[in-house]
Amino acid sequence: MTIRRLSEAMINRIAAGEVVERPASAVKELVENALDAGARAITIAIEEGGRRLIRVTDDGRGMSPAELELAIERHATSKLPGDDLEHITTLGFRGEALPSIGAVARLGITSRPAGQDSAARITVEGGRRQGPRPAAGGRGTEVVVRDLFFHTPARLKFLKSERAETAAASDVVRRLAIAHPDVAFRLATGSGRDLVLPAAGAEDERALLKRLGAVMGRDFMENALPINTGREEMRLSGYAGLPTLNRNNSLMQFLFVNGRPVRDKLLMGALRGAYADVLHGGRYPLAALFLELPPAQVDVNVHPAKTEVRFRDPGRVRGLMVGAIRHALAAAGHAASTTVSQAALGAMRPSGLGLGAAAGGHMPRGAYAPSRPGRAAREAARRG
Repeated sequence: MTIRRLSEAMINRIAAGEVVERPASAVKELVENALDAGARAITIAIEEGGRRLIRVTDDGRGMSPAELELAIERHATSKLPGDDLEHITTLGFRGEALPSIGAVARLGITSRPAGQDSAARITVEGGRRQGPRPAAGGRGTEVVVRDLFFHTPARLKFLKSERAETAAASDVVRRLAIAHPDVAFRLATGSGRDLVLPAAGAEDERALLKRLGAVMGRDFMENALPINTGREEMRLSGYAGLPTLNRNNSLMQFLFVNGRPVRDKLLMGALRGAYADVLHGGRYPLAALFLELPPAQVDVNVHPAKTEVRFRDPGRVRGLMVGAIRHALAAAGHAASTTVSQAALGAMRPSGLGLGAAAGGHMPRGAYAPSRPGRAAREAARRG
């Protein structure tokens, strides 16, 4: 077969397969764009798990008509001044998100920067562009994605159920919301239970912990150990849960590198190792940890999804994380989480009235049930 050049439309559709794997990928890219634009309030709406509709509205800087035209071009971005890949300080930088979405969906962008009387709108459908043209709209940007993957029906077959895709999109929003407690988020999924996270005040020292409580639950807020330590140019901060507050999965583990949500094997392994002596296998601690280090010390340009990173000195990163968490756990001593303490008190009540496992009830969700619940419950109550 003769070698030939692919068409521009085919190139964009192939590239889109890496950037937009599922509706949650599109949500992530659009919300990151809003944050990079300085938004203080972001509203996300999805329908049918994001297949039918994704709408992201923000009050950020907005774009002029000329910038709108550039925004849907491949590898056009405002986030790499000086073309320096070693000092990336924004969430986005590849310039691939909007053209990739436009290649596989019906994309519409309406934007108005401060100081302009009217907004402009541009549309892209299966890679074909129309506009920009004048439109009504407030300051900021609204991006509407309809019929995701209508141009690549094979990809639709690999999507999960509406419930699973909605859960994945919600997880993306929660992770970004944790990293930005000063930004208001609202997520509407059509289920009738919107996720509403008000922005914290600039002077609120407990802003992060309050946002974590809203996302991870009050139990975590009441049983979180503060982490704040540094080594040379690296700093680790955030909160780690008591070992007695745990789950059977890692969904409540939130890790960030320079404000970027990541799913890094090194960091996940370090977190697991830090709890190895105090948590049985098959149980996962709850944690939200933020690693800050010079941009030159970490490579975020590993994959188009930008959730994987590589560290210049992985051993030092792991050592800092394991040491900081173990130090916090040691300082906490034998403290038990409030959920286990409440169950322990219930276990000591007369038969029929107890809430704990020893009284015929159940341990609270997420708490590790010891092999001898009655004895463990009495010891926890006596200590605490």
